[in-house]
Amino acid sequence: MRKFFERLRAAFFFIIILAAMGLCAVDLMKIQVVDGAEYLEKAKTTRQASQIITSPRGEIVDVNGNEIISNKTGFNVVIEKAFFPSDKAEMNRIILGITKILDEDGVAWIDTLPISRTRPYSYLEARDGDAIKLRTNIGLQHYATAEDCLTEMYKLYGIDESLSEDEKRTIAGIRYEMFIRSFSLSNRYTFAEDIPMDTVVRLKEAAYTLDGMDIVEEAIRICEAGDVAPHLIGTTGAISAEEYEENREKGYALNDVIGKSGIEKAMESELRGTKGTRTLELLNGAVVSDMVTEEAVPGHTIKLTLDMDYQRKVQEILENHILWLNNQTSYNKKGENANAGAIVVLDVKTGALLAAATAPTYDLNDYLTDYASVISRENTPLVNRATNGLYRPGSTFKTVTATAALNEGYINRNSIISCGHKYTYWDDYQPLCTGWHGGINVITAIEKSCNIFFYEVGRLMGPYTIESYANQYGLGDECYLETGGSKGKIATPDTMQDANLEWQAGLVVQVAIGQSETGVTPLQMAVQASTIANKGVRYQPHLVDSIYTYNMEEIVSVNESQVTLTIPDKTGETFDLVTQGMKQAAAFVQYSYPTQRDYYTPYLLTDLPEAAAIKTGTPQVTSAEDTSSAFIGFYPADHPEIAFSGMVEHGEYSKFMIRQIIEAYYNKNYVVPKPIVKTDEAVMAGLAVN
Repeated sequence: MRKFFERLRAAFFFIIILAAMGLCAVDLMKIQVVDGAEYLEKAKTTRQASQIITSPRGEIVDVNGNEIISNKTGFNVVIEKAFFPSDKAEMNRIILGITKILDEDGVAWIDTLPISRTRPYSYLEARDGDAIKLRTNIGLQHYATAEDCLTEMYKLYGIDESLSEDEKRTIAGIRYEMFIRSFSLSNRYTFAEDIPMDTVVRLKEAAYTLDGMDIVEEAIRICEAGDVAPHLIGTTGAISAEEYEENREKGYALNDVIGKSGIEKAMESELRGTKGTRTLELLNGAVVSDMVTEEAVPGHTIKLTLDMDYQRKVQEILENHILWLNNQTSYNKKGENANAGAIVVLDVKTGALLAAATAPTYDLNDYLTDYASVISRENTPLVNRATNGLYRPGSTFKTVTATAALNEGYINRNSIISCGHKYTYWDDYQPLCTGWHGGINVITAIEKSCNIFFYEVGRLMGPYTIESYANQYGLGDECYLETGGSKGKIATPDTMQDANLEWQAGLVVQVAIGQSETGVTPLQMAVQASTIANKGVRYQPHLVDSIYTYNMEEIVSVNESQVTLTIPDKTGETFDLVTQGMKQAAAFVQYSYPTQRDYYTPYLLTDLPEAAAIKTGTPQVTSAEDTSSAFIGFYPADHPEIAFSGMVEHGEYSKFMIRQIIEAYYNKNYVVPKPIVKTDEAVMAGLAVN
């Protein structure tokens, strides 16, 4: 009986188990067959990712619409995160595959790792800040060597030790570049830019083995006229960490390009354009949809006030003059050590910058392709002497002193001061004049550039009155040009104290003639000349003429001229008297330095169609023997159109360039004359060799 109940119990449990299994089978069939499609959809994971579409950067053109900086359609190699493997070894294989093709075709890829390409590995010069960031990013101490960094990166990025040194360094550089450029689904990585068509074909043929690699057509920045005012045009470059922090709220990304200098930087907000958006839809990690959801809008085109042709001619005038000074055949060879300089030309009626030459200069294309060569050239070509070079203005400053003395009533048109070559007000300090001018008024004092006259009025006024008028003229004041410039300073007891120098009473007479610790730029000197021409109205200098939509289809805005301030004419004839002195100085040029008969072009100003107004100067550099040569002026004197200034470091006879500057402006077909350069043998034989 007991056995019967045990068998019955076992049968019961067996039936329950079979029933449970049957129910499971039914549920399983329902899940797999009846509701299979529904559960399959639930098992799938979908997500969306947005990717930025870069906008073409606006172009930069001259006042006639000629392209200085433009764009062309080029091919870039990019890597898309959505299609790039996550396995480190596969990543590295694909990177090497791309670089192998690029290297065989002689195409460079982007690698900003601050470590040399070959052993012995070392940090690159002038990249200390980047080296510090590298050590921080990979978790090494400040004392880690370049070799230590690479060893750590090999581990961090899973780089196979069996690879060659060149291969390992290549992978490390690119993987680190990906890191600092925030390579992600929303931020593709640009591997190489503007690659040739042959390389495009080879990469596309190998694309099936290079997951994530793509070739895209994008706008490539082209420098069409690299020799035209390169300092003012400026450059673009990859955004730095500091720039990113400053601009991240404006929509910048870590892989963006940003203006670094010049107009490229000053007009960044107009040039950059508006980014577009590309939306990717991924299903279980695979891209199933890719569409542009917002089109990119190109940046605006910037039209400058510069005339490309005139800018080149003014640059040539300056360089030719320095070349002539270095090779002149006059018996005393004054200024033969000239090595640098600048010329600035402004529109008197608007303040528009018409030309800004600086020597030595460079070509932007050379700067972009061989920076090391450009920076190593003599006399610092990267310095924009037109806007940032600080010089003593010398006797060109006497127009400021004359304005102050007339306006403040220290002298009038009839005031006579006697010049006996030596200033004798002090017993222990008696500076000299360049001549013996006798009793003269302010007009003749400007014409003859009499030091004694301006020593006396400068002493009577004191340094702060002189400084006040200098500032009103724009000397020692803000530059206001879009691309910036040095402010400079006027020598006073305060500025001397700031420089830890001692002020002495007698220094005021040196301030009055543009010497001492005064430092101004050629741009400021041109503004000074323009202000005299405008009878005290000082226009703000500007480089941007107008802004257009991309391809210049529609004008966006015009840069209206702005008056910075107006110097009041308290006598009703202050600026007329200063101008009269400058007109007579222009006529006086024909009597100066008759020994320069071998000068390569006529320089007289008296036979121009109309009268010119100028003031020259010979500011001391280190001593009375080491001087520079300067000028300011405007033309025509009686109804001015252009104002100009020039400075030749350690040079002479800078005023000989004035006629060429004027003629080149009014004659579009003007050909700048070449200087006569003679060899020693030719000089002995009396033969000229061009």
